[in-house]
Amino acid sequence: MNWLLVVVGAAVGAPLRWWADLAARTRFGPGFPWGTLAVNVAGSFVLGLLAGVASARAQLLLGTGLCGALTTYSTFSYETLRLYEDGARLRAVLYVLVSLAAGLGAVWLGVAAGR
Repeated sequence: MNWLLVVVGAAVGAPLRWWADLAARTRFGPGFPWGTLAVNVAGSFVLGLLAGVASARAQLLLGTGLCGALTTYSTFSYETLRLYEDGARLRAVLYVLVSLAAGLGAVWLGVAAGR
């Protein structure tokens, strides 16, 4: 039955990721991957929060399922490469640095909030 929790969480997380990216591109344009940055930071916070307060079943549903489908390392990597190849090298470097700093900060805040 654990697999069903993961499937349900992922069924919510994947469309949320798509919607966030669409909303960010509509609002800010395609010049910077704001949608991916936002979902990765939000997912980091939620995962950190769940680490200290959620049951094993809630972690499967929300951590593995929802956050696993919501956040995306592969898209982050691809978008970084695209920025670099398109000549936006400074934006590519900033994207990596901001993503890492914000993601680590968000997971730390989530863990702290969960305590």
